Formats: sequence, structure tokens, C-alpha cells
Amino acid sequence: MAQNAEEIINAFMQEHSLNEKAEKVKKYSILNSLAVKGQTVMAGSSLMEFFPVNELQQSLARQTVIYNRGIAGYVTRELLSTMEECIFELEPSKLFINIGTNDIASADGEYQPLRLLENYNEILTRIGARLPGCKVYVMAYYPVNAKADFSGIDQAMKAGMFSTRTNAALLAANAEVEKLAERHGYPFINVNEGLTDGEGNLKEAYTMDGVHMYASGYAVVLNNLKAYL
Repeated sequence: MAQNAEEIINAFMQEHSLNEKAEKVKKYSILNSLAVKGQTVMAGSSLMEFFPVNELQQSLARQTVIYNRGIAGYVTRELLSTMEECIFELEPSKLFINIGTNDIASADGEYQPLRLLENYNEILTRIGARLPGCKVYVMAYYPVNAKADFSGIDQAMKAGMFSTRTNAALLAANAEVEKLAERHGYPFINVNEGLTDGEGNLKEAYTMDGVHMYASGYAVVLNNLKAYL
């Protein structure tokens, strides 16, 4: 009975997540119809959606128009299905993309690197075909911190969060994605300088759960991105 209840709860949560993602896509499409075309777009998963780039860039001498089209929970397959709303409708002149960490943090614990790279390759192929004049920047995956203890995250939850999303897996994925970006003629930019501690983990002060960052962490990322904006 307990198992059945757990399955019902999980199914409900999955349906809620799918509905939430679909609603964001709808809202983005409406926003796109009102947006200025030919600007800068950021696309990806929660690590992009939660990037408060428009607030943080107020401190920069040179500011630009940036549309953030990240969607929390997205995997490469989902971005493939919504590239119109998340990228193409805005006709960007610059595109920053960070997608795939949720593929690595597979919900079923079976991360498949080849599938991630196949999907990412298709994403970049479509971008090249539709936006030949766009400057595309493929961003490195951020490090994680599976060592520190965070409020509200017990050991069982931590084990699930970091079963496949490890710094070793992220570094390996970065190396392969960098090769993929080179094949498409796009710069791969590692924006992680200053994010890690002495052991290579995401600095504890920058993260709320070992994965997602506070604005202080994103401020480091923005500083590393300044040359490309």
C-alpha cells in the first residue's frame, strides 16, 4: 500500500512538472511576440533560468538586451522539442546555451552520455541551419558540491541528487561537449573560474543545495562572461 501511495505521489509530481514546463513555454512564446528581435538569448535548464543576468548586469559599464529562456528541469530532449519558443522566435544575434546537466542527473540513475551528445549535436545542428549568422556560445557545466550539508537535504536525498551528477561526470561531459562545439564551429566557454574550492567542488557559500547557485555564484559567472556579452 505504501509503495502504491509513493507511486501515485511520484506520478502526480511528474505531471505537475510537465504542466509547469508547458506553461513556461506558453508564456515565453507570448513574451517573444513582444520582444525585440536580434538580441541576446540564454537557453537551457534551471541553471540558466535561475541566472539573474539582467539584474546583475546593471553593475556593468556596458549592458545589453538579454532574454532568458531557461526552463527548470529541462533535458536536451525537451529543448529539442521547444526550440521555436526558447530560441528561434527571438531570432537572436547571440546565443548562450547550457543544457544537459539534467541528462547527467538522470532520474532513473542511468545516465547515457551518448544520448546526451546525440541530442546536443542535433540542437547545435538546428541552430546552425536556422541561425547561420548567430554567434553561439556553448557554456561549460557548472561544478557541484556533494560534500557539504545543506538545510532540508538529508542523506537519502543527497544520494539521489548526486548518484550520477558528479564532478567527474561533469568534467568528462564538458570535454565531450567542447569537442562537439568545435565541430560546429562554436566557441566553448568555461565560466567556472572562481566557482570552486580547493577540492574542485562548487563553493559552499555559492549554493543552496550543492547544485543551484545564489546570485553570488552567478556574479562570478557573469564576470567570466563579460568578454562575450
